[in-house]
Amino acid sequence: VQLQASGGGLVQAGGSLRLSCAASGRPFGSYSMGWFRQAPGKEREFVAAITRSGGSTYYVDSVKGRFTISRDGAKNTVYLQMNSLKPEDTAVYYCAAASGNLIRSSMLASRYYNYWGQGTLVTVSS
Repeated sequence: VQLQASGGGLVQAGGSLRLSCAASGRPFGSYSMGWFRQAPGKEREFVAAITRSGGSTYYVDSVKGRFTISRDGAKNTVYLQMNSLKPEDTAVYYCAAASGNLIRSSMLASRYYNYWGQGTLVTVSS
């Protein structure tokens, strides 16, 4: 599957952005989807994930209550709505797809994702 992320940009602290990740090539419903981010000088970290059905979502503690992951099967797209953005959210955000259903602990780990998008830069100014 090919993934194309978009929606990044420059926003002031407290603002909002919505990232999109369009999937193509294989049935979208076959994949659990995740968002990861990598800030300058830091390792890539898990942000959010959603199961194939969309029935379960997972978030890193630092974004709970501010970010929402969702998916639209008709559009083969997964979204990350980011509200109340903080300067520490500044990073390149990557969407990723994992074949099949994963248990919760696996959905939080990048090594279980088979496909990755190219990344989109989010910059939050203070």
